Amino acid sequence: MISRFCFESEDFSEEEQSELSAALAGVAEGDLPFVFEVVFLSPEEIRALNARSRGVDAVTDVLSFPAAEGIKGKPMLRAEHPDCFDGEGRLYLGDIALCTERAREQAEEYGHSYKRELFYLTVHGVLHCLGYDHEREEDKAEMRAKEEEIMARMNLTRE
Repeated sequence: MISRFCFESEDFSEEEQSELSAALAGVAEGDLPFVFEVVFLSPEEIRALNARSRGVDAVTDVLSFPAAEGIKGKPMLRAEHPDCFDGEGRLYLGDIALCTERAREQAEEYGHSYKRELFYLTVHGVLHCLGYDHEREEDKAEMRAKEEEIMARMNLTRE
């Protein structure tokens, strides 16, 4: 019952969406494909969104808005989450906002490609929508390990 990951995005090409979907296979289970909305924002746009949604008046790299709570490690079933059914045969699990300028800066700062940073931030956002977090050290270690596993599937490891 491994679910397929879908991305609604005008900013990722179909090839990039397919690459992300393949790398995320097996990360979560469900009886329908999962869908995430992904948007690319300017620093000004993500700063305003961060201020409105989190009360933090600062530019950030990624913001996630999960559609369901308490789902980490549990199969996502349409019958249990009818409010997440998108009417197109998929379970909507959340929105992810990425700041492309911040991603470019971080890629340069960390010495790897822009693609790696952009995909990493997307994976990070997906994991948040699936219930992963990094508030406690043990949760952070679990999330980081999952991120690196997914990135390795795309051959986008830390360079």
